[in-house]
Amino acid sequence: MTTDAHAPSTALPLRVAVEPHPDRHLVAAVQRVGGSVVPLAQAQVLVWVGGPDGFPALPDGVEWVALSTAGIENFVAAGTVDDSRLWTNASGFYARGVAEHALALLLAGTRQVVRSARTRWAKDAVDPAVRSLRGSTVAIIGAGGIGRELTPMLIACGASVLAVNRSGRPVGGADVTMAAERTREAFSRSDHVVLAAPDTPETRHLINDHTLGLLQPHSWIVNVARGPLVDHDALHRALVAGTIGGAALDVTDPEPLPRDHPLFDLKNVVITPHVANPAGRLTEEMAPYLTENLRRFMAEREMLSVVHAGRGY
Repeated sequence: MTTDAHAPSTALPLRVAVEPHPDRHLVAAVQRVGGSVVPLAQAQVLVWVGGPDGFPALPDGVEWVALSTAGIENFVAAGTVDDSRLWTNASGFYARGVAEHALALLLAGTRQVVRSARTRWAKDAVDPAVRSLRGSTVAIIGAGGIGRELTPMLIACGASVLAVNRSGRPVGGADVTMAAERTREAFSRSDHVVLAAPDTPETRHLINDHTLGLLQPHSWIVNVARGPLVDHDALHRALVAGTIGGAALDVTDPEPLPRDHPLFDLKNVVITPHVANPAGRLTEEMAPYLTENLRRFMAEREMLSVVHAGRGY
């Protein structure tokens, strides 16, 4: 539930600023609940489409800030998030599309699509390396919204799912759910790993020389979360040595990687340019969730995706 401090202070219509530009999908989301889109100085709610750069000084009347990104680490680092109002992010809003991309990357690796595309009918080399997801175990690290969407997709491919989340609370459909302190055990029990965790001090360089050594020579790592979860130098060493089978990255650190980064030259690596959640569809995907949160805000009900700045997400 929202607290008294975060309850709407005036009757309808709810006054919402959509900044820095009045995106049509988000404006329509406000109008669907009978709200009015107003300048920031008059707003109870700010819907912010962008990063911390250019974030405005907030009038006292703003009771809730709705961020359009799932990750808030840059806002926290910039000191933007305060404790005098409610903050939400877009965690889970884009989960289905990101889960689709994660599955596509995993299949592109295990089925040797990437390697085949870079060669000319190299059947003798490619054929022995092709693996099926049937009978494999896939660990989802950070099994929140993306994990819940990805789990049935993996099951449909015949894989078993080992979910890892902060609390260890069971994830529907997963064969096993583990708390975050058992992450290394999850690595040692898995064929492949999908990273869907936030970027926090605890997850920074979660993929490192030690954890890579817990995997198998056929294992693929898929990162659709945050670039800093992976130590890219350690990853390169493991790929060259054959410690793991390959890596598929939609996010990197830095982003983008330098054009001469050695990961680009490896045949068992695929890098997509942070398109698991395409920017062109971001506000369209966010709009129905914003409408639902606006309804909850007006009714003083529990909100979706409330930010916990102390956790970094």
